[in-house]
Amino acid sequence: MTKTVFITGASSGIGRSTARLFQERGWNVAASMRSPDQAGDWIKQDRTLGLRLDVTDGESIGVAMDRAVTHFGAVDVLVNNAGYGTVGPFEASTPEQVERQIATNVTGLMNVTRAFLPHFRERRRGVIVNVASMGGRITFPLYSVYHATKWAVEGFSEALVYELEPFGIRVKIIEPGAIKTDFYDRSLEVLTRPGLTAYDGFVARAMRTMQKAGADAPGPEIVARTIYRAVTDGRHRLRYPANSASILLLRRLLPTGVFMGLVKRLVLK
Repeated sequence: MTKTVFITGASSGIGRSTARLFQERGWNVAASMRSPDQAGDWIKQDRTLGLRLDVTDGESIGVAMDRAVTHFGAVDVLVNNAGYGTVGPFEASTPEQVERQIATNVTGLMNVTRAFLPHFRERRRGVIVNVASMGGRITFPLYSVYHATKWAVEGFSEALVYELEPFGIRVKIIEPGAIKTDFYDRSLEVLTRPGLTAYDGFVARAMRTMQKAGADAPGPEIVARTIYRAVTDGRHRLRYPANSASILLLRRLLPTGVFMGLVKRLVLK
């Protein structure tokens, strides 16, 4: 029987690459995004269903899930990929910007997961894939708000394992490193405040290094392949790095002060 994957944030980057890979491997694909009419012809292929879903809109979550289940009969895998990055000095942030980042990257992911749990639990099987980041276990300058959300996703996902294992539901965390997507431009919200110039030199140095890292990084296909492997390997392994294994290993091996010193040297050079 053909299996079905439901993907959030499938309009571009990691989400679109993941949807295309599952298409190629013969899966049914429920590709959800805020504007499916702008996705392109790939979403019109056989065994593919384009769905409007905004993870900050609870009603759209339920409607999209119901349509996918009705259309394909069941959903076997949920890939929580929707998200974006906020970057800049925390002092420059507004409460609204912080709340929006949390609403998308954390609360939205939780709400989509909650919607699918009865479906998976009743079938006594399913895989939940949460796309976190290497930034869910390490930190970089200027990403304080973004890191807060990805560390939350890591903790949420790990705790879910205890609850869902008895029902045959596996939880997977994907931890991408630098990946060449629109994360570094269209999907990036930069925190600034008129008159706040104290951080300008620091921001210029850090952003120059991190933008270059994004430009030189591999494409989202490497993450899509990691997601596919996590879904299909049949293991109860929790974490899967994607272009981040080396730096995550260093974080585990080095004392915190030493590791942070290394980050400063690399990012603020």
